[in-house]
Amino acid sequence: MLFRSAARAVGAILPVVAAPAVVAAQDTPIAFVGARVIPIGAPEIAEGTVIIHRGKIVAVGPVAGVAIPAGAERRDVRGQVLMPGLVDSHSHIGGGAGADGSAPIQGDVRILDAIDVASPSIRKARAGGLTTVNIMPGSGHLMSGQTAYLKLRDGRTIDDLLVCTDVLRQVCGGLKMANGTNPRRTTGPFPGTRGKSAALVREVFVKAQEYRAKVRAANGDASKLPPRDLELEILAEVLDGKRVVHHHTHRHDDIITVLRLREEFGFRVVLQHVSEGWKVAKEIAAAGVPSSVIVIDAPGGKLEAMDLSFDTGRVIDAAGGLVGFHTDDGITDSRVFLRSAALAVRNGMPRDRALEAVTIANAKMLDLDQRIGSLVVGKDADLILLSGDPLSVTTLVRETWIEGRRVFDRANADDRRFAEGGLGAGEDEIIHAHDGMEDH
Repeated sequence: MLFRSAARAVGAILPVVAAPAVVAAQDTPIAFVGARVIPIGAPEIAEGTVIIHRGKIVAVGPVAGVAIPAGAERRDVRGQVLMPGLVDSHSHIGGGAGADGSAPIQGDVRILDAIDVASPSIRKARAGGLTTVNIMPGSGHLMSGQTAYLKLRDGRTIDDLLVCTDVLRQVCGGLKMANGTNPRRTTGPFPGTRGKSAALVREVFVKAQEYRAKVRAANGDASKLPPRDLELEILAEVLDGKRVVHHHTHRHDDIITVLRLREEFGFRVVLQHVSEGWKVAKEIAAAGVPSSVIVIDAPGGKLEAMDLSFDTGRVIDAAGGLVGFHTDDGITDSRVFLRSAALAVRNGMPRDRALEAVTIANAKMLDLDQRIGSLVVGKDADLILLSGDPLSVTTLVRETWIEGRRVFDRANADDRRFAEGGLGAGEDEIIHAHDGMEDH
């Protein structure tokens, strides 16, 4: 599994106290003391302490059970709620664009080459408590390009935000695919029907199988290698399970088509949106495929999503499927991401599962659950401080921390305008130059 070598947890969740050797090595650890702690995957702690140092969590437990090391910065957070940073399994923040109109399949395109890290949408996402996101190309193609897994750190370039450290040698995201209405066209090289859409996908995966076989047969002999094909290289990673397919799909029949293609070619897939997932929940769960569900509190738009239901998360979860929620930002504003979990609970989804759906479940879908998604010793110090219960409509995100650094503070006037401002909040910081081309 991708990223499985990253930062292993070195202790049980609760009660947890860092090992003496680790504590002794602290320089300036930070201790959050007295908050109601929601670790995810373990019982809540009414009055807890969380200690972080050098970007990692080093202790989690009740106030009385955690010794604060000498020299630590002690932060009294009584009356607040502390939980892991939120993980968004499907976002479009950063203003990136992937494939163009030249072909329906463009797996060689990388969204990381088009993300604007100075975009106000990134600071707005931090204001909503988001710490890790899967940024996608659009869904107007059968394959619109490679996604990018980002930590929303402060950074000047995309390399400062990427989860991976070497874009030339590491898998830094998944592959965006789509079916249904979006990739269909009446003219040009795009498919005109659902049947043709599936046929084109099969065709390119067969080519990828043949390409992979030739590469393997060459066994490192450059003279025997086939001509390099950037798209087929990516699809070979998909076939090998190194890269996850994030598949836009709405209608129940389109969902089943994705499951059929996954069975035929053996790739790993996360179903994205699944508006009619409640109709085929048993089939989704039986396939062992995760669902990244969109929760829209003001439904409307495309006809294939007309049967979208607030029950989807509950029904798929009850059937045994892994469920996460996503923003599809700007469909749902990242600043109100916790509302997705709240609406799911209102419609019968267990509270703990709904909170997992915005944290650890999404981390699993990105192969990052050994690093993020829960408050466990050894994981990244990604956390948020809330003014109240995470499912309350009145609760505000007060602070967002990524790898031990605070990246959002509502008490800071500049940060607060990104949390409270309207659609154009923060855009005065960006100088726009017209290059003669329209942005879409």
